[in-house]
Amino acid sequence: MPPIEIAVTIVVAIFGSTGFWAVVQRYLDSKSASRRMILGLGYDRLVHLCRKYIERGYVTLEELEDLEKYLYTPYREMGGNGTAEMLFNEVKSLKKHSREEE
Repeated sequence: MPPIEIAVTIVVAIFGSTGFWAVVQRYLDSKSASRRMILGLGYDRLVHLCRKYIERGYVTLEELEDLEKYLYTPYREMGGNGTAEMLFNEVKSLKKHSREEE
């Protein structure tokens, strides 16, 4: 049997085995759980900070930048929902204070 046929046979055997697909499925499931956990933590922190600023009635420019850069944008890019967007937009419409005014 030529080496190419042996290689093809091995590759087909690996991809055809249920053990291989079980490992792949377990890997995908763990990534999915990790992704959901990260989204959940991002959502919780984003909502918490937005509500804090809304209740306070203003946001500093530094807080708004950090909120957008480190929480809102990555959360949205991961597929986060509209609730966080609604709260973030409300924070953006608050009065802006500089750090010195705080």
